[in-house]
Amino acid sequence: MRKSFILLLGAVLLTISYHSVAQNKKPNYVGQESQNTITTAVPFLMIGPDARSGGMGELGAATTPDANSMHWNPAKYPFINKKMGFAVSYSPWLRKLVNDINLAYLAGFYKIDDKSAVSASLTFFSLGDITFTDIQGETIGNYRPSEFSIDGNYSRKFSPKLSGAVSLRFIYSNLTQGQFVQGTATKAGTSIATDVAIFHTNELNINGLESARLNWGINISNIGAKISYSNDDMTKDFIPTNLRIGPSFHIDIDDYNSFTFQFDLNKLLVPTPPIYETDTLGNPILDGAGNKVILKGKNPDVSVVQGMIQSFYDAPGGLTEELKEIIWVVGVEYWYDKQFAVRAGYFHESSMKGNRKFFTLGAGLRYNIFGLDFSYLIPTEQQNPLQNTLRFTLTFNFEGFKSQSE
Repeated sequence: MRKSFILLLGAVLLTISYHSVAQNKKPNYVGQESQNTITTAVPFLMIGPDARSGGMGELGAATTPDANSMHWNPAKYPFINKKMGFAVSYSPWLRKLVNDINLAYLAGFYKIDDKSAVSASLTFFSLGDITFTDIQGETIGNYRPSEFSIDGNYSRKFSPKLSGAVSLRFIYSNLTQGQFVQGTATKAGTSIATDVAIFHTNELNINGLESARLNWGINISNIGAKISYSNDDMTKDFIPTNLRIGPSFHIDIDDYNSFTFQFDLNKLLVPTPPIYETDTLGNPILDGAGNKVILKGKNPDVSVVQGMIQSFYDAPGGLTEELKEIIWVVGVEYWYDKQFAVRAGYFHESSMKGNRKFFTLGAGLRYNIFGLDFSYLIPTEQQNPLQNTLRFTLTFNFEGFKSQSE
């Protein structure tokens, strides 16, 4: 059931996920480096939804708070300097191949008081029109698979410099529209997950500068139940639990010019695929219970909590491979008169873990009532679903509406 199901969804899951061009080859650690990519269900949860962060390499653990902080670090909301606001983002996906796959994102926040805030967001990923066929190639029907998540968050200041947040997320993934695979019905996958985040900010006194601020943030996102697309409990997959951590340094040179420099580290907190023993024909060797015998690495069939802990030491290649599972991102943002922004960033992932490497460029405009952000991605190693695509985010400031009315 599992192998047939993966074959059925391969074109969907592997071509639209972040690891679309990476092949999950068996690593040998001798000679040329082989790939050992970590794959999960619902990879759309890891797509950076907004154009501001998208213009800085897709980071946001400690950037200045905005309406889209829900995805990157919701603990930033109590430090936002607005009462309420929301943002709408749109990202075409695989635009070079098709024109009906896209990611839409809606996020909003409301500050209850100076110390606490609530927020919510909706992420919707449409896979476009797909024609399903049976094993003989006969058309079964035309469908529009989709996935979405809805989440809410409460964040609060613990002190004038430190805040924390807890989020709750519902995940829904309907990829097969109830089709049968080897006589077994498939179903939509669902899961419940949570985020736990911390944010710290500190004002600095540096001679020659109008002001300076050092931030850092941590967000562990998508801590939740495994997901299944059938009634077989033995085929559940991990969702992309992720650790994001990083600092940012903001300086106001004068009343008109400011810079922010940012750095993020990301690591998936799910088990790394092990190396299994094989016979002379390349077939896996099974033990007395019918399970594959592991040559290097750890058993990936563990609980969610055990998987999070195990993810720090289970790579078949040891510490060297563990370090390669860390993605690093750098970004810079320049503002003129708090109205016009220029951004740039770089995203780096090891060639062993997916080989995503790309530069990003972005720009932003802020008016009294609304703002516009744009981003553009330039791959350096391989094709990317977002290359040659202009992404945009529209933000609304309710205080701007009020002041204009007055």
